Amino acid sequence: MIVLFTDFGLTGPYVGQMKAVLAQQAPGVPVIDLFADAPAFEPQLSAYLLAAYAPWFPPGTVFLCVVDPGVGTDERLPVAVRAGGRWFVGPGNGLFEPVMRRSPQPAEAWRIAWQPPQLSASFHGRDLFAPVAAELATAPTVSGRLETVDPALLARPDWPDDLARIVYVDPYGNAMTGLRASAVPGDAVLRVGGTSIAPARTFGEVPVGCTLWYENSTGLVEIAVNRGRAAEVLGLRPGMAVDFT
Repeated sequence: MIVLFTDFGLTGPYVGQMKAVLAQQAPGVPVIDLFADAPAFEPQLSAYLLAAYAPWFPPGTVFLCVVDPGVGTDERLPVAVRAGGRWFVGPGNGLFEPVMRRSPQPAEAWRIAWQPPQLSASFHGRDLFAPVAAELATAPTVSGRLETVDPALLARPDWPDDLARIVYVDPYGNAMTGLRASAVPGDAVLRVGGTSIAPARTFGEVPVGCTLWYENSTGLVEIAVNRGRAAEVLGLRPGMAVDFT
């Protein structure tokens, strides 16, 4: 399958245009909409979100990922990465750092050396990344479109293993962090924006209207209000720092 992970949103034409390319070049391959609202212009926040969700997909899955504020510039390589048995296609701007770091086998990386006859300077998702993702989803081997590079070229050694920031606010107003719950003591008190929040296993363990942090279904530390919107109650937004006591 091909999994879409972008900051495009669903109200404009961009996801649809990429899907049109995939339908033409990888007919019959399922296309899964995972995130169209990854943190806009924020490869680092998006990277930890992607790393939390990727393991839920089987080996061989191709992730088409576009959070690319440097599109059309030389500040990042267009790349394909193989990590944990899965493919990741998109900009080499740190977006794949956590998935590479957490891969049980050494990650591999390729520069996309191919260019289509028409390549927009501002929409590599449609013109460059989607055709490569389609080929990886339908061909058993790496094609001549890819040129091997040292994965170290894509590394962000200064990035932490877990990111103590909010990386996503979901439709319920719950705020996911880039911290895996396994890296945090289960009885720790979380602090964000001047508020202290105690842990709970699930929403119903605290009174209606009360805050909690818990291990969400993908293993991340998440902040919530039982039957409320934590983002509004606490003024939370992507990028805010969190810590624990």
